[in-house]
Amino acid sequence: MTKNLHQFAYDCLIESDAAQKCRMAKALFEGVSEGKLSAGAIDLPELKEAGRPERPELVHPREVPKRKLGTVQGRAAAIHSFCHIEFNAINLACDAVYRFQGLPESFYLDWSRIAAEEAYHFGLLSKRLETLGFSYGDFPAHNGLWELAQKTSADLLDRMALIPRVMEARGLDVTPAIQKKFKNVDDMETVGILDIILRDEITHVKAGTLWFHFVCDQRGLEPESTYLNLVKTYMKGDVQCPMHFQARLEAGFSASELEMLQVMCQKR
Repeated sequence: MTKNLHQFAYDCLIESDAAQKCRMAKALFEGVSEGKLSAGAIDLPELKEAGRPERPELVHPREVPKRKLGTVQGRAAAIHSFCHIEFNAINLACDAVYRFQGLPESFYLDWSRIAAEEAYHFGLLSKRLETLGFSYGDFPAHNGLWELAQKTSADLLDRMALIPRVMEARGLDVTPAIQKKFKNVDDMETVGILDIILRDEITHVKAGTLWFHFVCDQRGLEPESTYLNLVKTYMKGDVQCPMHFQARLEAGFSASELEMLQVMCQKR
């Protein structure tokens, strides 16, 4: 009997063991891409919290220690923060597959692929942590990404606008500067991992742009003004700069969108 892809994504989402979650995310993509999972509507429990290990300890974002890369522990703490982002990103991609039913097959192909790629990124960063003598869970982290996912759980339009096109897009912006800092301490292995992540994250944000426009088209909404209004509503207009314009353009942002975001940024 063919298993339901929404059920499989839910099972991956509630899995608390990080290694097993990664295996399941990769299996989800394999199942969707090879037609081994069906997309029929199914009643599933409402999920408030995704599965995660007991560690890391979750704290308020202001309580996450600042990371200076001049020491091994400082570099490990920074890599741990990236690792935690990727772990949450697995959950966010699986949540999109589990939560939003009745969409074109290509939606599930996109977001299961993204789940698998986030699992790959998590694995690369976890191994890098281990070479420095640390493991995922050794440093505190915050839960901001998942909290925003919960706030956008009722509406695909809001989810696609806020998670890929705000939170993940911000990752595109900051990665080059982070890479420069790692280059300054001669950590080229981490720089190389961040190259892979940046390349893939552009396609993730692009998928968010595609499906945001899909919902706008369905509802007769003008995409650019709708997006900016959602940024103002959820983020209180708090747009951070500088922006990586080339990466954002490759990810589907229009030049006019970027100009308007730049104006919002300058008003901070």
